[in-house]
Amino acid sequence: MTDFDTYRALSFDCYGTLIDWESGILQSLQPWSAWRGVDRSSATLLELYGEHESHIEAEHPTMPYPDVLAEALRRLAASLDLDASDAECAEFGASVVAWPAFTDTALALRRLKERYRLIIVSNVDRASFTRSNRRLGVGFDAVITAEDVGSYKPSLGHFDALFERLPTIGIERSELLHVAQSLFHDHEPARRLGLPSVWIDRGHNREGSGATPRTDVEVALRYRSLAEFADDALVLR
Repeated sequence: MTDFDTYRALSFDCYGTLIDWESGILQSLQPWSAWRGVDRSSATLLELYGEHESHIEAEHPTMPYPDVLAEALRRLAASLDLDASDAECAEFGASVVAWPAFTDTALALRRLKERYRLIIVSNVDRASFTRSNRRLGVGFDAVITAEDVGSYKPSLGHFDALFERLPTIGIERSELLHVAQSLFHDHEPARRLGLPSVWIDRGHNREGSGATPRTDVEVALRYRSLAEFADDALVLR
């Protein structure tokens, strides 16, 4: 087991790590695709969606996240030789607030908060996160969103803001551990910055790469759930 005693703060990606964004995406995408007669598996739809979302975020770093979702559906439809109406795109863009938390999230966060400062570093807007936070069950010591920094991960704006925020909550950079699911959005930039990270491999039992673009980055610390990570992180050495 890794000695976690040197860390006093945990920064979290939210959507994909704490909130089950892929189930949330499919809750809206599958009815739309069925209505449109799309004969593609859930795994294929997620991969197509993820490709479009990451391109939009790179092209339009200041676009509000609900608008990113709307444009991703529009482009996904076009890639299938279909049209998505403005109403369909707007409804999909608004769906983020209904995305569920993973079943282990709230309890694991409450346990971790007993020992660590908790920080959100998320690729969404403030309003969407505020509503999702009701499902997480804890208050965070700091929240950094794409709206705050004017860019989307894997760009480094979130992490620059994170490092600047740490002194305001009494934390040194050496005392911070990043916790995330996405190798592309989080672990790749963490590696570039020398920030230690833990991989919550939410997709360990699924088909395909999900809604996250593929990358060959490797992470030494891997857990299959947040609960599993909390069990290790809270053990007294």
